[in-house]
Amino acid sequence: MNETGRLILVRHAESIWNAKGVWSGITDIGLSEKGKSDCPIVAEALRKTAIRIDVAFHTEQIRTEETLMGILQAMGPNNVRVLREARFNERNYGEYTGMDKWKVKEQLGQERFDQVRRGWDVPIPNGETLKQVCERVVAAYSERVLPLLQEGKNVMIVGHGNGLRALMKHLQSMSEKEIEGLEMMMNQIVIYSIDRETGLARASEVIDSGVEISSRF
Repeated sequence: MNETGRLILVRHAESIWNAKGVWSGITDIGLSEKGKSDCPIVAEALRKTAIRIDVAFHTEQIRTEETLMGILQAMGPNNVRVLREARFNERNYGEYTGMDKWKVKEQLGQERFDQVRRGWDVPIPNGETLKQVCERVVAAYSERVLPLLQEGKNVMIVGHGNGLRALMKHLQSMSEKEIEGLEMMMNQIVIYSIDRETGLARASEVIDSGVEISSRF
């Protein structure tokens, strides 16, 4: 088989803490009512791509599992193989976990706040840098996802903002500066065609799920 499968990245729907503007990080927070109601809308957008999903990954955190199951249920009968991968978990925000983002912004100032949120190798006390997130995410992609794509299977990953940004940096060979400007919105869908040999993106497409964004984080 010459063509690899397609890789579909989806950021989870709105969680309870997203709605409140609180940094969730590794805390296991479920979807808000809006998040749950948004899943069928994302499912419809995926259905319109006409891409058959063979395998779908979610993280250990329930907000990605609830999003994936909500999408699959709305899509109707399917034979999607569902797998869990801890290395796709959200970034550990250390001491900022559970804190109101806007209060942290007031404490740190705009410049430092932006560095903490979007910077590549910016440490957080007792937490992870995006660079560290990238190392584990890319390892999981190379070991578990790429072989499936090379078999011709279409794979969907329902993940978190930082984990998906880290993977996108790898797939698109982005610089450390470029990753600072990359945002993955809730319910956003990105579809990649993957090069068989390198495992990197040959082409990408961003799909508008049609979901109204009420919270950016």
